[in-house]
Amino acid sequence: MLNEKFIKVLYIDLETEKIRIEQREDLLKYLGGVGVASKLLQENLRSDLSPCAPEQPVVFAIGPGAYILPVLTKTVAMFVSPLTGELGESYAGGRMSMSMLMAGYDALVITGKAKKYSYLTISTQDVNIRDARAMWGLQIKEALRNIRDREHDGGLSAGKRSILCIGPAGENGVAYANVCVDLYRHFGRLGLGACLGSKNLKAIMVYGNRSIPIMDQKRYFKVYREIYKKCTATDNMAKYHDAGTPINILPLNKAGGLPTLNLQSGTFEHAEEVSGEVFAQKNLIRKLSCNGCPVGCIHIGMYRREFDKGHEYEAISVAYDYELIFALGTFLGIKSTDEIIAIIEEVEEYGLDAMSTGVCLGWATESLEQGYLTINDTLVELKFGDAEGYIKAIRYMSERVNNFYRILGKGSRHAASKYGGEDFAMQIGGNEMAGYHTGYGSLVGAAVGARHSHLCNGGYGLDQNMKEFDEDKFVESLLSEECERCMTNSLVMCLFARKIYDRQTILDALNSIGWDLSNDDLTAIGRRIYQTKLQIKNQLGFQQKGVKLPKRFFQTPSMNGKLDEETAYRLIRKYTEKTDELMKESYE
Repeated sequence: MLNEKFIKVLYIDLETEKIRIEQREDLLKYLGGVGVASKLLQENLRSDLSPCAPEQPVVFAIGPGAYILPVLTKTVAMFVSPLTGELGESYAGGRMSMSMLMAGYDALVITGKAKKYSYLTISTQDVNIRDARAMWGLQIKEALRNIRDREHDGGLSAGKRSILCIGPAGENGVAYANVCVDLYRHFGRLGLGACLGSKNLKAIMVYGNRSIPIMDQKRYFKVYREIYKKCTATDNMAKYHDAGTPINILPLNKAGGLPTLNLQSGTFEHAEEVSGEVFAQKNLIRKLSCNGCPVGCIHIGMYRREFDKGHEYEAISVAYDYELIFALGTFLGIKSTDEIIAIIEEVEEYGLDAMSTGVCLGWATESLEQGYLTINDTLVELKFGDAEGYIKAIRYMSERVNNFYRILGKGSRHAASKYGGEDFAMQIGGNEMAGYHTGYGSLVGAAVGARHSHLCNGGYGLDQNMKEFDEDKFVESLLSEECERCMTNSLVMCLFARKIYDRQTILDALNSIGWDLSNDDLTAIGRRIYQTKLQIKNQLGFQQKGVKLPKRFFQTPSMNGKLDEETAYRLIRKYTEKTDELMKESYE
């Protein structure tokens, strides 16, 4: 907690409706964010129960400089993933970190199952469990509108509150259901929405109105101005404001690393038509920022949709980025920006993770083509390039209308184990692949990453920047970056700003608001957190050497050519030797 020598944790038991607050000095060595959240998850999880058991905790945490330092804008959620059965870790921007800071909490721990469909309101003064029965079943926008109308607080909370909400997919237990934050941001991956749905929890509203003094204003403002200037007056973050991450479509396509048609190819013949440049020219209408960020990287795209005869149109606006264009565009063979936005809109309203949705639909499409599935299973003729069919399937998936969609709602790994097609179910450790078929970094990095994400250790970047491949240096680089991101994600920093917040900048920033840290302290924090994550994974029964990689990864050439299966598994074994050593180190 800013200006205090403890981490302030709010515990909420939905079943007993009891709350308690603890001031935890012992958690300071985890800094904040993912460090604190990992430790709280470890303390409260039940490894003997299923991921969606009421007793399982959901933890939210913010970093020590949240909102008061530029681009430290995110909140982390930690949980047991319904998709993988192990560590769940997800991040969202928006206003939540600001709202938690203003409410006076560094972390929230939610357990139990509410007696009826409910939503939470958390403020500086109180915590309430409110009736959400009238909202259950509503799609995201309508549910958010209902909560804003109910909780307007005479207008006093405008701008100082954050609202998290699940859609029908979370209510129905889809294992990759997401949680929407303030309409345009999300806790996307690994199924947090299903965890909240299993607790009968439709939404959480956080509101705070504290006044928070800065003790050493001169030192703080000097550091703040320096970081702000790096963000706005240099090229470090210019591309994120300009066309944003969709600018990656054409370079990755040219290099052969753009997953297309369920990774049957690394290039898309219609890449020019769905590039970031075309999205900007045709659909972009505005750019937004998370609270506390001067960059404006949230790109909002719009298209006109006819909803009735007689020239009846409505304007549809959604946030888009590279990952959504890949998963709901190139991976499914969709070749127009309007169609991609239409699919994104459906995913957003039902509350699904875009990447898992697209990859699951890619597997289903190819499985239907190859005879593993029939039209009686899919209820719609899934075809690459057919946006209308995918939109229908997204609704079926969210509503779990038949046995097939109930199975597909548990992820592509689970679906392939039931119907076949494991070789082209493009998941890694149970988590559907990200938009990078760049080499061993993207593949092995996700296999060994704590949450099986491309963001665990940035392996796809290693593929693009490592000039000469050396197995031992490769493994060491993955491990080093994983530990480093455990430390930076304790801030909780937007990863777009990782070049802004080098080690010295991090030390200057934190020490300007009351910390007393050294470079060695940052190293120890990163390794301590990663060790905690590995302990959680072991506790949940995960075996790193047991990860099975689909054959398609080795059949379709990557950006760096065809990958060798034996080499990939050898790299996983070498990495595991390193993490085994890390587990023996003492950071208590």
